Amino acid sequence: MATDIVILAAGKGTRMKSSLPKVLHRLADRPLLQHVVDAAETVNDANILVVTGHGAEEVKSGICGDRLRYIEQTEQLGTAHAVLQAASLLDSEGVTLILYGDVPLISSKTIAGMLHKVSDRSMSLLTVQLTDPTGYGRIVRDDNGKVMAIVEQKDASREQLQISEVNTGVLALPSHCLQEWLPQIGNENAQGEYYLTDIISIARNAGFQVETLQPQSIEEVEGVNNRLQLNNLERYYQKQQAERLMAEGVTLADATRIDVRGNLQTGIDNFIDINAVFEGDVSLGSNIKIGPNCLIINSTVADGVEIKANSVIEECRIGKNAVIGPFARLRPGTELAEGVKVGNFVETKKVRVGKGSKISHLSYVGDAELGDNVNVGAGTITCNYDGVNKHQTTIGDNAFIGSNTSLVAPVVVGRNATVGAGSTINKDVPENKLGLTRAKQRNISDWTRPSKKN
Repeated sequence: MATDIVILAAGKGTRMKSSLPKVLHRLADRPLLQHVVDAAETVNDANILVVTGHGAEEVKSGICGDRLRYIEQTEQLGTAHAVLQAASLLDSEGVTLILYGDVPLISSKTIAGMLHKVSDRSMSLLTVQLTDPTGYGRIVRDDNGKVMAIVEQKDASREQLQISEVNTGVLALPSHCLQEWLPQIGNENAQGEYYLTDIISIARNAGFQVETLQPQSIEEVEGVNNRLQLNNLERYYQKQQAERLMAEGVTLADATRIDVRGNLQTGIDNFIDINAVFEGDVSLGSNIKIGPNCLIINSTVADGVEIKANSVIEECRIGKNAVIGPFARLRPGTELAEGVKVGNFVETKKVRVGKGSKISHLSYVGDAELGDNVNVGAGTITCNYDGVNKHQTTIGDNAFIGSNTSLVAPVVVGRNATVGAGSTINKDVPENKLGLTRAKQRNISDWTRPSKKN
């Protein structure tokens, strides 16, 4: 049976106090709407229709998805009116699920459960029990416990306001029923809007059963209307990530001070200190130690690596037992072999470093290839950019680069070669040779140190 998923994402989000459309505000470094789209895409072959309004073009350009189609709601006249914009595009022989672009943590399990409850004579409705249901539409049931209607807060009687079971807005039903019933919904209510919730009473009058489902957590169906709610969901999401990591064999110095903003896969017996941030796709091996205040982005880290405090690693591949930092910055294209050491205040970019090599401190190495067991002294830089083009530096196995050396690319330092400290090397250094450029030192015997004038 064909499945259409309609995601309502037309709201401006006035309470966010922002020029950015509400659904583009970020949770775990992804737009709210992107979370919903990703969950919807777990339904095989589902067509995903996103109803936009405020900032429609910005929303389109800010969201990724393989099966997305956008429909614009030029006037925001309520949820039923929003769904009506997509009604003609639904497969009348299939099922439609309604989701919301500002309810980011809906799970694939809940989505599957909702679709499973739909039949030719039944629809499904996601409800939740709240200790304080203020502001939510109440679920009104008959004496047999069957759902009769949803009554919005402003339209509810005193007795109905005591009901703690509330509507989340998420529902699923046969598409042909949705197409038939939407035009029957009126706007005779306190807000003068077309409520999608009115479809429940229409369904009951048509002899349909309304099956209900509850989510695993309240946070799964919480919407974001202001920045406080956004922060609360962010912290909940990060707590879930921390608990998952610990269950998989990771020790966290403080489970409240780690942020996972993407997909973090990890082995066992890893230790992650406070304020570590992981973005994009990150893969950690086992027996890894990550110090405080580290940022790792779209990188792979092999077993036994130690990443010391305040290091930044982006789009890199780190080999076994490497030691990085503190205060190291590994930029995109860095590949470190087994046992490499990249020390404090070292920056690398687009570089391959061979087994056992060391760049211990205060150096920049970019657009370069280093062999095995190379030693790069403090203050060394590869001068890879001539103002127009980038050039390559190649350093052979067992070479020794003295401190405060400038390697002016393109240049090759051969195997077992040595470069004297303080040199500027702009010609190749052959294997087993010493390269040295250094002006002769002069000591001025009759020199007087300057002094302040009276």
